[in-house]
Amino acid sequence: MQKQVLLIHGGDMWATYEKYLDFLKNRKIDFNKHGLRNDDWQVNLKYRLGDEFQVIRPQMPNTSNARYEEWKIWFEKFIPFVNDEVIMVGSSLGATFLAKYLSENEFPKKIKALFLIAGCFDDLPEEPLLDFGLPPSLKNIESQTEKIYLYHSKDDDLVPFPHLAKFQQALPTAVVRVFEDRKHFNQEELPELTEDIKKL
Repeated sequence: MQKQVLLIHGGDMWATYEKYLDFLKNRKIDFNKHGLRNDDWQVNLKYRLGDEFQVIRPQMPNTSNARYEEWKIWFEKFIPFVNDEVIMVGSSLGATFLAKYLSENEFPKKIKALFLIAGCFDDLPEEPLLDFGLPPSLKNIESQTEKIYLYHSKDDDLVPFPHLAKFQQALPTAVVRVFEDRKHFNQEELPELTEDIKKL
């Protein structure tokens, strides 16, 4: 049986519909990124891990104006397809989503490891977490998996580096991977993640 990796991507959220429309109107488009849809590490992960792994990557609803309840409903639709010993990976808002979900719910399958990559711990100046806000304690996460990994880059231009320290304090047993120059991990490859997963 293939080992499974459940990968939750990132997204944006806005306090009002007007702010969301303003974001759409004023967003600058990088044609190479948005028009040609180059592969990134999330797409490439299944190729790097090989046939031994099955990567499940749900397309979460309304990623440009995400709402936690919508993501929770959609996420739970995939649970019947997940086996015990699943490896969970969350990137950006996906990391925050998994941290919130697992701190507030008992996942019905055994989680082999959890990777939180460039997660947002609390509000950003221009982007509050709204209904993705984390509860006061994340202890329930540690009771559901023995292995937690936190990835963050010091030069992250979307989620400031101090958010990593907040996750470290809330999840003191986590293994921490600090990077110097990966920004928000918008890159084609993330070999460190591939290596950590294969070592499990």
